[in-house]
Amino acid sequence: MTQLFINIKELIQVRDLEVLKVSGTAMKILPTLKNAFLLVEDNTIIDYGLMQNAPNSIDNVIDCNGKMIFPTWVDSHTHIVFAGNREQEFVDRIKGLTYEEIANKGGGILNSAKKLQETSFEDLYQQSANRLEEVMTLGTGAIEIKSGYGLTVDAEIKMLSVIKKLKENYSIPIKSTFLGAHALPTEFKNNKQEYIDLIINEMLPKITKENLVDFIDIFCEKGYFSVEDTEQILEAAKKYGLRSKIHVNQFNSIGGIKIATKHNALSVDHLEILNDDDLHYLKNSETMPVALPSCSFFLGIPYTPARKIIDNGLPLALASDFNPGSTPSGNMNFVVAAACIKMKLTPEEAINAATINGAYALNISNKVGSITRGKLANFIITKEIPSYGFIPYSFGSNLIDSVFINGHKV
Repeated sequence: MTQLFINIKELIQVRDLEVLKVSGTAMKILPTLKNAFLLVEDNTIIDYGLMQNAPNSIDNVIDCNGKMIFPTWVDSHTHIVFAGNREQEFVDRIKGLTYEEIANKGGGILNSAKKLQETSFEDLYQQSANRLEEVMTLGTGAIEIKSGYGLTVDAEIKMLSVIKKLKENYSIPIKSTFLGAHALPTEFKNNKQEYIDLIINEMLPKITKENLVDFIDIFCEKGYFSVEDTEQILEAAKKYGLRSKIHVNQFNSIGGIKIATKHNALSVDHLEILNDDDLHYLKNSETMPVALPSCSFFLGIPYTPARKIIDNGLPLALASDFNPGSTPSGNMNFVVAAACIKMKLTPEEAINAATINGAYALNISNKVGSITRGKLANFIITKEIPSYGFIPYSFGSNLIDSVFINGHKV
């Protein structure tokens, strides 16, 4: 099926296929065409240009008068496969309980793990599918989903199998990340190495044999997994050809970025705490820094120093961190707004971070992240808005008219 979108007020993020990411001052540039057309055949963008050059004799024509089109958001960091919720912990935090106190009451990641272990595959799949459909209607057109709320061999496989079924049933590009090293199960409290051995010797062989995973992740942080733990797991993952996307520097800078870049991590995510040594290692790498402003907003912790990252010539991606404990939202429109409001990104930088650079952080720059001939027809049509800067400005409004995934309206 061929579709022609005409009278587009502004066609945003128009790029050539060879552009994989943008860094530093280049993030301030957002290529657009005004009064444009977009031509889609089946699931692929095949042409675009100024209206005066629009093709004739196309049966299926969609008039976008007053509206803008830009690529769907690429959410490169989520945990949307989880069971239930943790709203009671939210209330406890309001009442003044610390993260440690909540954990001592049985809350935190271990709470989510317990719920997930007790939830059937079918129920877990349906909860996760509902969340996926929700974020698609909010403009997300490619997504990463992590495990890490299983923390046993069977439960981690159950999570990853749910992600596999989501891949099979939805046309949106989905990447699966194994995060067995998310927290230490209670039964291994006094023997962390035994749990690491379980990850290396049982989990990794099984999940890779069943082709359940694209990447590996580790929560490299004080009280979770040390730099030495992280390197041990990364060395093991290399044998299975798994590239890493690592949680680092959420609360402390302990050398996680150094070890991540040493192992050519695809991305390092969180980065709320960042020092000059961390920047040095990032500058000498191909690793994408990923900020998660919704997490900072929800927990009341510092925001990733985005200006420092970009002004040092580095790229930056934005993601939602959708999870039950620290970010119970996958709304990338809010993520973009929060990045502008709280992290002082320009709208151009924020849109680049949530599209082309997000695609790089998932290693799918050849498929999504920009309006490009040959890429998937995954894009958002806005309502009638004055400019793309209105998207982060009007952060509480739904400015999406429609979302197209693989050329089909969601």
